[in-house]
Amino acid sequence: MSIPPEKEAERGAEPGRDCPLCPRLVTYRGANRDAEPAWFNAPVPGFGSREARLLVVGLAPGLRGANRTGRPFTGDFAGVLLYETLLRFGFAEGRYDARADDGLSLRDCRIVNAVRCAPPANLPLPAEINACNPFLVAELQNMMRLEAVLALGVVAHTAVLKACGVPVARYRFRHGNLHTLPDGLLLADSYHVSRYNTSTGRLTSGMFETVVEALAARLAQAA
Repeated sequence: MSIPPEKEAERGAEPGRDCPLCPRLVTYRGANRDAEPAWFNAPVPGFGSREARLLVVGLAPGLRGANRTGRPFTGDFAGVLLYETLLRFGFAEGRYDARADDGLSLRDCRIVNAVRCAPPANLPLPAEINACNPFLVAELQNMMRLEAVLALGVVAHTAVLKACGVPVARYRFRHGNLHTLPDGLLLADSYHVSRYNTSTGRLTSGMFETVVEALAARLAQAA
């Protein structure tokens, strides 16, 4: 018996390959499958162990990145800064080669997106963010050793707060902020590692490294 997609998250499952929750994204997914049948073109699952203490939350799969390769932040510009920084601070090992089969692995870290399907123009609608939030709730609930979340951008920040049942207005997004939520979970904010942010100088590699370094230090203290 098939399980309705809205119930999948309650079981801690990833959304199914043909998840129908967001009609606009379903239409876009179908068009991409017709245009590029060799691409992944489905809700992108999380990457890394659920035994990790750090969860990185992004916005949504990039069309030619994770939507193509099937692994978060893999295959487009955003993955370069993210994975190089995770490697530098010990949250990953191996080599990032922009392929899902490059052998890169995560250490004490897992990566998901607030929205699992690629949206047109890389911009999910509020209703789509809300429809996918139960899957983020499931991620948080199933990571029994979770101590910290790194939110990449305001959408991820807001999605995490909603998934935690915390009023959004209580914790303002600001790059470099480190919040302690009521249950003790750390929420770190960073601008998204997008090409736009880095090319305009809104986010530099040094700025991002400072955020990840602070998280690494806090997790080391708690170990």
